[in-house]
Amino acid sequence: MTKTISLIGAPIQTGAWRRGCLMGPDALRTAGLRQALVDLGHDVTDRGNVAPLAAEVPPARNTAIRDLSLCAGWVGALQAEAGRVAAHDIPIFLGGDHLMAAGTVPAMAARAEAAGRPLFVLWLDAHSDIHDFDSTDTGNLHGTPVAYFTGLSDFSPQFPVLPARVDPANICMIGLRSVDPHEKSVLAATDIQVADMRAIDEHGIATPLRAFLDRVEAANGHLHVSFDVDFLDPDIAPAVGTTVPGGATFREAHLVMEWLHDSGLVTSLDIAELNPFMDDRGKTARLMVDFVASLFGKSVLDRPTRG
Repeated sequence: MTKTISLIGAPIQTGAWRRGCLMGPDALRTAGLRQALVDLGHDVTDRGNVAPLAAEVPPARNTAIRDLSLCAGWVGALQAEAGRVAAHDIPIFLGGDHLMAAGTVPAMAARAEAAGRPLFVLWLDAHSDIHDFDSTDTGNLHGTPVAYFTGLSDFSPQFPVLPARVDPANICMIGLRSVDPHEKSVLAATDIQVADMRAIDEHGIATPLRAFLDRVEAANGHLHVSFDVDFLDPDIAPAVGTTVPGGATFREAHLVMEWLHDSGLVTSLDIAELNPFMDDRGKTARLMVDFVASLFGKSVLDRPTRG
């Protein structure tokens, strides 16, 4: 089935300490993302890159936080741009560090709410990103979007008022393997479904994914997928500033994307934390294009033989 897809660049790197993620959107374009989707029969429009809004916000109590006004400008700009996506389009947000989800996810939650449907979020990541302004030791705000878009912590007056919040019970995190004590305590107090890498090793990656997709379908929900490059094992995807050994394999990640395609439930997608400055001749960008193609219909039988 032909989908109408919008590519929206989110070249944000101020949420992280390591620079280079601002090149992520163009690396995905250079790796052929649009053409890969067009070749699958989809109608694809590249809407270019978002620019941050001018913002001056008061400092947070935590002096470790850097670039707060610029981060707030990015969150506001991404919420506004994502909010302009047509009701039946599938936006693919090209990142950019994972602070982007503080902009994209609330906008997708508002779109789902306007349609009278709940938003579910599949969080593919080595990290839970559930810190807030007070709890972050690093000051890196790419570790905060989940606490923000669930409303679990107060981010006012620095970040925009949420247009809609995501129920923590509607979130499934798959691939976690680097979670600090504060985040563990927050996760334990919520209804967020967690499948860390040990659970995947013991039960396979399809088991938690199947259960989550069944819930989305039963609720007639919208499904936003937020795919952090560090979900993958760094041996296959080196272009990320937050590598953690023991991530998803090539086939595990493809299986996730193939299941998502078969479900027909995905309504929006983030590609986060791609840092081309750390890549090996575009290896990770090309891999991410291949995964996105799987999400939009490329079959395992379509893989080329390589010499």
